Amino acid sequence: MKSVFSGRYTFIGVMVAVLAIIIDQGFKYWALHIFQIGERVMYQEAVDWTPFLKFTLVWNRGVSFGLFQQESQIGLILLVAFRLIATVLLLAWLARIHTRSSAVGIGLIIGGAIGNAADGLLAIEGPLAPDWLQREGVADFFLLHAGDFSWYVFNLADVAIVAGVALLLYDMVVNKEPQTHGSS
Repeated sequence: MKSVFSGRYTFIGVMVAVLAIIIDQGFKYWALHIFQIGERVMYQEAVDWTPFLKFTLVWNRGVSFGLFQQESQIGLILLVAFRLIATVLLLAWLARIHTRSSAVGIGLIIGGAIGNAADGLLAIEGPLAPDWLQREGVADFFLLHAGDFSWYVFNLADVAIVAGVALLLYDMVVNKEPQTHGSS
């Protein structure tokens, strides 16, 4: 009997997800503990990397674009649960993918979701992480701006999610396959 989580391109998607998680969490560790962006921001030393990209720190206790901000521990737990449920559903979708590029896209989305869920877990009070690893929410670092106009602050997990969605949309347009209905 075939597993609901096993398909032709599952391995590729899972490897992309693992790579996305490692890059995201590694960068977050570097930014928070080695570069110490939190201390720099506290003393107004955010870094302007380009005229339109600033390296800063914002703790997001919600989801993308800062929506659904949570102050309670129950709210944070529910957001982590939502991300993990979405990950399980994406893994089931990954098993049904018919192109390598879609597997990479879903892998990027899964990796981004798990990267942000890890931050969410580290923001929940309790014995989940030692004090030095505790976070205030999802760590976001990159601020795109043009003059006085600025977009939301994001992290590499968010970049992975957006790139994954873009790859899925591209694949839908370029690799149009006839849809079959019924059992396969």
